[in-house]
Amino acid sequence: MQRVPVTESQGRIHTSAAGVLVLPEVDEPEELEINQNDLKIDVYRSSGPGGQSVNTTDSAVRITHLPTGIVVAMQNEKSQLQNREAGMRVLRARILAHQQEQIDAENSAQRKSQIRTMDRSERIRTYNYPENRIADHRTGYKAYNLDQVMNGDLEPVIQSAIELDEQARLDAIGD
Repeated sequence: MQRVPVTESQGRIHTSAAGVLVLPEVDEPEELEINQNDLKIDVYRSSGPGGQSVNTTDSAVRITHLPTGIVVAMQNEKSQLQNREAGMRVLRARILAHQQEQIDAENSAQRKSQIRTMDRSERIRTYNYPENRIADHRTGYKAYNLDQVMNGDLEPVIQSAIELDEQARLDAIGD
């Protein structure tokens, strides 16, 4: 971008560069379905304080999600059924967190692969305000209607990008 700021008393042109990274928006997972075949459920006797029932009933539950290796152990309640339900709630939350971490890691890797140095030699478009000029260096588009483009008239700029893409596809077919 080339502009003359209001605060510039001698009329010098200031040049700036900016980068924009666009990623697709991902929908939130609706409900996590856990296949029972992916679970290994062990029951055992609880340990710690709690009276005689601790040593006589297998009320503690350990649930292992085999695909992810996430393990949840629950022995807070007196009944095995209650511990199993509580364990499944915790397991579901941990699996969702695990999936979100994977999505975040993929997005981070994608972001890093697209980040450039933003060196001026990598420029795509020049917006020259003093001359009211816009130039797209990839497509060769050049016009003196920057004010109209900044007000939303993007059709000529977009059309030049479409024509370049179509030409590249035709050239690829011809080879």
